[in-house]
Amino acid sequence: MTGVRNPSVATQLDTGDVVWRPPADVLDSTRVGSFLRWLRDERGVDLAGHDELWQWSVDELEQFWAAIWDFFEVTDHGTREQVLDERVMPGAKWFTGSLLNYAEQALKGCGSDHAPAIRARSQTREDVDLTWGELRDQVARARRVLRDHGVGPGDRVAGYLPNTPEAVVAFLAAAGLGAIWTSCAIEFGPRSVIDRFAQVEPTVLLVAGGYNYGDKPVDRRDQIEAIRAELPTVRTVFDIEYGDWRSPDTTSWPNAVAAVTEPIHVTTPVPFDHPLVVLFSSGTTGKPKAIVHAHGGIVLEHLKNHALSWDLGSGDVMLWYSTTAWMMWNALVSGLLVGATIVLVDGNPAHPDLTWQWDLAEEVGATLMGASPGFIMACRSAGVDLTGRDLRIRVVGSAGSPLPPEGYGWIRDQLGDDVQLNVGSGGTDVCSGLVQNNPLLPVRAGMISGRALGVDVHAFDPDGRELVGDPGELVVLSPMPSMPVGLWGDDGSRLTATYFDTYPGVWRHGDWIVFEEDGSCIVTGRSDSTLNRGGVRLGTAEFYRVVEELPEVGDSLVIHLEDPAGGNGELILFVTTTGHIAADDLRSRVSGALRSALSPRHVPDRVVEVPAIPRNLTGKKLEVPVKRILQGAKASDVVSADALAEPTSIEAYVAYAATRREEQS
Repeated sequence: MTGVRNPSVATQLDTGDVVWRPPADVLDSTRVGSFLRWLRDERGVDLAGHDELWQWSVDELEQFWAAIWDFFEVTDHGTREQVLDERVMPGAKWFTGSLLNYAEQALKGCGSDHAPAIRARSQTREDVDLTWGELRDQVARARRVLRDHGVGPGDRVAGYLPNTPEAVVAFLAAAGLGAIWTSCAIEFGPRSVIDRFAQVEPTVLLVAGGYNYGDKPVDRRDQIEAIRAELPTVRTVFDIEYGDWRSPDTTSWPNAVAAVTEPIHVTTPVPFDHPLVVLFSSGTTGKPKAIVHAHGGIVLEHLKNHALSWDLGSGDVMLWYSTTAWMMWNALVSGLLVGATIVLVDGNPAHPDLTWQWDLAEEVGATLMGASPGFIMACRSAGVDLTGRDLRIRVVGSAGSPLPPEGYGWIRDQLGDDVQLNVGSGGTDVCSGLVQNNPLLPVRAGMISGRALGVDVHAFDPDGRELVGDPGELVVLSPMPSMPVGLWGDDGSRLTATYFDTYPGVWRHGDWIVFEEDGSCIVTGRSDSTLNRGGVRLGTAEFYRVVEELPEVGDSLVIHLEDPAGGNGELILFVTTTGHIAADDLRSRVSGALRSALSPRHVPDRVVEVPAIPRNLTGKKLEVPVKRILQGAKASDVVSADALAEPTSIEAYVAYAATRREEQS
């Protein structure tokens, strides 16, 4: 890193302060710059920068996605009839007549057989590195194993696995056969796994009998037996033989792959909308949605995102901690599409301490490092100092929840002003980002830099009018190739109800967002948990930023209970504390901070200390389930214990709701 660093001084930033600007040579030194030159030279489309490129990408949707296909030289085994049949949602049909395969595109990502493709780091076993040649060989062998066990196009292959090379190999092998992959993190409990896998009825299941989480061994063999008992369609269970655990009555995956004498090196070309993977929603408030993503949509969206937004390509190293249950795992694997080396991490991301991931970034030479907002803020709070490290990081990616300005300042102070912080927001529903940065846009503290290319994203008021400068529903007005081709087992009614019920023909994402005139934006939380007091609407992210900067507060969750008569309602703030503090002092500190930073309307009516803030398995706060419990719903009706990072974390809210009802009776 050559940029200016000042880790000893904590930069004070206001929302909107510029913390990074595109370099003067951005059009010559980045992949999005190469794309702009290619558009000019090959398509006769001359665009000056991001604003013009984004506008063209949504106005000329068909030309844009055809350009992505051609620029990245996606192999087409068919004959393209049209790029998009009609701009309708749901039901848009992309690239009819084309035939492709995600696995083929991923495995040709880097030409050299000897360059590193995967670097795997685990707290359970020794490091594993695979070259591109070794990865191609492993996938070809695994493809034969699956084929010999009856797997073909449309069959489902499931993985109850940690983030390991075996998971990537099995995914690519299944995809290459036209089969459909789905996975759950190994820390999921049996009910969570069954609720997901039983929907898609897999024929093959891959498992790991256990793992180490930091220095704690975790045996999952009993959980595997419980899962198998509820999946009658599974014909074969493979054990990847991870660590010292071996599951009974399973077939050895390593032995099966090693014994192959006739690997299958060719992939099965499939239509653009052929299912590639089933991802699942969090399942916090009911059975998880089984979201079906297709080969073509993921190939094009991830080529665009990884190269043009993240500036990834051959020679880059992508490190982003994820489990196999999160869409970021799929995004991580798609680093292969652009020829990057991907780093697979399994274990406790904060063991032995918060510096472990930075140590790993230094070891593997990561050029893109993913860092969740929670991780960044935890490093800041703990005083992590990155001075003296030989880091190659050019881009820090962050997603999952809003990052306050203080997090932007910490990244700049620690890594230098030439490192770009790319904060984005999107989700499992599109397996990518809807709003995020790219090398053409400045980075502003506390804000997302702009709209993603090819994404016609805006904010709407309740009547469907566009909002600028005021919060509204995040909506997408035009189809995207990576929108789901369906929900598994759905006749279309649940898909429509999920995304298109509020504004017919318009995708409603469920987030609350504020766009500024220049396209920069702030996602303030889920739209169904937005606070509204006295006509002032406020996203929960802004609330948390104020409260969680107080040294006495460890974590927080805010709930607004509306008044049916139209009054202010009741605002309840739940907090965990960092030490002993009297209730009156805590309330005084919190109230003063909120009154000063936000408004008197946002001073909570009650401040309640709790043992833990409930979060799902991807770390998101469970505002809506807690609200429903306070409104009288049974906990079992609104949240699954298996969907909680800490299954007992909801108990304090159930007890508080009961006490509150007694007080009101």
